[in-house]
Amino acid sequence: MAKREKKIRNKGSAGNNRRVGEDFLIQNKKKEGVIETESGLQYTIIEKKEGGRITAIFDEVKIHQRAMLLDGRILEDTYRQNAPELVKVEELIEGLQEGLLLMNVGSRFKFWIPPELGWGRKGTGNKIPPNATLLFDIRLLEIL
Repeated sequence: MAKREKKIRNKGSAGNNRRVGEDFLIQNKKKEGVIETESGLQYTIIEKKEGGRITAIFDEVKIHQRAMLLDGRILEDTYRQNAPELVKVEELIEGLQEGLLLMNVGSRFKFWIPPELGWGRKGTGNKIPPNATLLFDIRLLEIL
């Protein structure tokens, strides 16, 4: 019985996360400077630079990022650690792939990623709950 109760609780959590995320994104896109793409990715430009752009998702990049849940919980923060990451764009979630393709080297954007462009209904277990809308603050430092 405990397993069944746990499944029901998780399902409710996923549904609640979806509702909270959808409500947030509806209100967020009304804010000045927030742009929404056709896929539902929302972003704002914090700092625009004229550096090069990623040409394909097969590129490797050096980025700083702060990843958060809508409730403010920080998932990762390379700014605070002063340790940028090297990542292959193709290995990132769909929302970040799309977002990085919009950026020039040196630019800093804030992205709000709906669940369907992130980890979706499953989440990642303990760190990212099911149907979580995510916030990423990204600076594209270099294309390798």
